[in-house]
Amino acid sequence: MSQKTVEAAVAPESRAPEEEPADRPDPRGEVPGWLTQVPYFLVLATMAAGIVVVAAAYFKRGPALIAGALLLGAVFRAFLPPERVGMLAVRRRWIDVATLVTLAVLLIVLAWVAPQL
Repeated sequence: MSQKTVEAAVAPESRAPEEEPADRPDPRGEVPGWLTQVPYFLVLATMAAGIVVVAAAYFKRGPALIAGALLLGAVFRAFLPPERVGMLAVRRRWIDVATLVTLAVLLIVLAWVAPQL
């Protein structure tokens, strides 16, 4: 094989814009699969930090941090489109948001009334 043959086989084809196939999707609108899970992992990481804080015997700060994670999940679920929210989408949008906000409020109340150790 000659050098020119290898370069021709490896080099991308240069096409004029009008020769590009019409059935090919727009690469700018496509989101990688792992990127849709970033909001979910942010909520999980914040919840894990709250659990670590509770395990360190800070019973007022830990639930407040977990409540913040739930509120973050509610904000993500309320404002992100369904194809970008990942595993935070379980039910209908309003049910998910109402559930997350209710649990967050209950945890804030728990953190408020918990005795200081």
